[in-house]
This record gives sequence, C-alpha cells and structure tokens, in this order.
Amino acid sequence: MRTLFTLLGRELKSYFYSPIAYVVMFFFLIATGFNFYSGVMFLNRSEAEVTVVEASFNTVLFWFPFILIFSLITMRAYADEFRMGTFEMVTTAPVQDWQVVAAKFLGAFLFYSLLWVPSFGYFVAFQFITGKQAAMAAGAYGGTYLLLALVGMLYCSIGCLASALTKEQINAAVMTFVAVFGAFLGGLITFIFNVTNPVLRDLISYVSAIEHMADFSRGMIDSRPIVWYVSMTALVLFINLQVFQYRKWKA
Repeated sequence: MRTLFTLLGRELKSYFYSPIAYVVMFFFLIATGFNFYSGVMFLNRSEAEVTVVEASFNTVLFWFPFILIFSLITMRAYADEFRMGTFEMVTTAPVQDWQVVAAKFLGAFLFYSLLWVPSFGYFVAFQFITGKQAAMAAGAYGGTYLLLALVGMLYCSIGCLASALTKEQINAAVMTFVAVFGAFLGGLITFIFNVTNPVLRDLISYVSAIEHMADFSRGMIDSRPIVWYVSMTALVLFINLQVFQYRKWKA
C-alpha cells in the first residue's frame, strides 16, 4: 500500500503542477455557481415541486459541463507519460502494474472529487441567507453527492482507459468525450424515441444517469445503480490494466 500511496502522491502533484488544473477548477467553479444561481432563479419565478438541490443537479446546465470535465481531467493520465518519455521509467520501476493503474485512476478521481467541495457551500449559504432548506431531507444531500462520486468513478475510469490507448492528449480527450457522451446519451433513448416497451425502458433506466440523479437528489438511494457503477468501473479498470500491460511489453 505504501507504494500505491507514493504513486498516488505523484499523480496528484502532477495535476497541481500543471496550469490546466487551475483553469479547470476556475471554469468548473463558474459553471456550477451559475447552475446553482439559475436553479434558484427558476424556483423564484414560479412554484415547483422540486428542491434547490434537484433544480441544481438535474438540468442541461449541469450535465453539459459535467460530461465535458472528464476529458480535461484524464487526458494527461497516460498520454503525458508518452509525451514526456517517462512511460519506460514507470514500467521499469519496482512497482506492480495494478498499482500504476490504480494510482492513475485514484489521482483523477480525487481531483474530480475536489472540484465538488465548493458546491456544498452554495447550499450552506442558501440556508443561512434564506433560512430555508435546499433539500427536503439530509439524505438528499448524501444521495446527490454519492451519485456524483459513483458516476465520476465510472467516467474517470473511461477517461483513463482512453488516455492509455493513445499517445496524444487531444485524441484521449476526444475519445473520452465521445465515450462518456455516448454512455450518457444511452440513458436518454426513452426520452428521445419515446420507448414504450416496458422491458427496454427498465433496462435503460437501470443505466440512465439522469434518472439516477432524479431519484438520488430526492434522497431515494437505490442499491442497483450503486452495483452498476461499481461493477462497470471495475470492468473498465481491468481492461485498462490489460492495455497498460500490452503497452508495457510492447515498449
């Protein structure tokens, strides 16, 4: 474990030594702040059966920057090692392959998690200023951030896999965006094509991030999405490990 934490520290330092990390944090803070503001303004204009938390995390203004952010976070994971010529150093160091893959993934996921820390302050400030709750129950806060962590785990793993497949950061970013957008779009099929088949609707709702957010932001935490995101993350990381080992022996 000590080796894993050493590699993880190296990954986290690589994020904060790069100016792109601060650019990402700045614009993501603006995007989430504007999204929160828009949700509050929407509720002020008319009565609605949604809370501030639901209005902030289940809109187009939320999902677009959310999908885009993973390309920027993970595009350097492996591609930057190829660009700087340090991939051979990583593969010949006295570390196990799974530790390298886990450190890359955890570094991306922890940086992603850090982006969401300021957003909780929005709801604290809202409650302090208005004297009203931003959610109907404390479980809505926990459910919302739990789902953000689960979806982030899967999408970060997809981004790391894309970065391992190419030597160019731009290609990795494009591949990540296409894959994440495709996975997200799959959950919209029932809305786009008005699917009426109950079996197909249930299958799509099982993988739909939008429907998951609608439930979790109300405090309705279902174990099925948790199993889905954790198992798919494990599968993608396993494929990532195979790709890393292939590149290692090829090099």
